[in-house]
Amino acid sequence: MPVIESSIQRVRTNEKAQARRASQLSAYRTQVKKFDAAVVAGADNVQELFVIATSAIDRAARKGLIKKNKAARDKSRLAAKLNK
Repeated sequence: MPVIESSIQRVRTNEKAQARRASQLSAYRTQVKKFDAAVVAGADNVQELFVIATSAIDRAARKGLIKKNKAARDKSRLAAKLNK
């Protein structure tokens, strides 16, 4: 544990940021998993879940949680599953 006050504050800030990032990353992954499960099950609302999942991917890329090439790759894979 740091002794310097500014270092202590930085540790607290980093912990808050990490918790926020973990939450946002989890939300992104959850939406993608919901879409995948719906495709496998043959659900009726697959198109709606696709829109939600791609939006979650875009949001994660915009916030810097994932790189934009990964976002493009993930969206491409989801679209391929949708069109299959």
